[in-house]
Amino acid sequence: MLRRTISSMFVVALTLAATFGSANGQDINRAVFTADGKAQIPVNWRQWIYVGTPVTPNGLNKGEAPFPEFHNVYIEPSAFAHYSKTGEFAEGTQIVKELVLVRKSENGNEEDGSSSEVSGRGFFQGEFQGLELTVKDTKRFAKEPGGWAYFSFGHKPQPYEKTAAAFPTDSCNACHDANAAEDFVFTQFYPVLRAAKP
Repeated sequence: MLRRTISSMFVVALTLAATFGSANGQDINRAVFTADGKAQIPVNWRQWIYVGTPVTPNGLNKGEAPFPEFHNVYIEPSAFAHYSKTGEFAEGTQIVKELVLVRKSENGNEEDGSSSEVSGRGFFQGEFQGLELTVKDTKRFAKEPGGWAYFSFGHKPQPYEKTAAAFPTDSCNACHDANAAEDFVFTQFYPVLRAAKP
């Protein structure tokens, strides 16, 4: 009987931890780092919560877009749960951006890179072309604005690199600080996050 009671209490404790842990920032699945401070590539990032896909192709930017690919953006599920409850990005939040080339159509592409497909003329996704990660950790990255650090596992087709060093502060933080709608995150481009915010 005592054993059953203790077991029941343990189940209740786990349930409470799952329910309230993320809201307090205590139960966030965090990035993994090597001994020399490099981020390890996330696992199963395409199973995270998809939040949006900005695209600024070369064809619409005089052939010189800084980021000509589609950016498929995902947030780690426990961080998404925290954001949905609190409207804030928790310590340990991970957001990935997978780059995807504009599709080269069998029908040929227009000058601007668009193509005509069964659904009409537009921009369609082709092949994977890189993976990037941003992590919020104000202790590990105390010197970075907002505690956010940015990593690239390669701007190339798969397989991606297994680890990545953080970009220098000037490479990413300044743009995010000046232009991101909320806490260094471009939520203005991510409808799923906007809809989830309480």
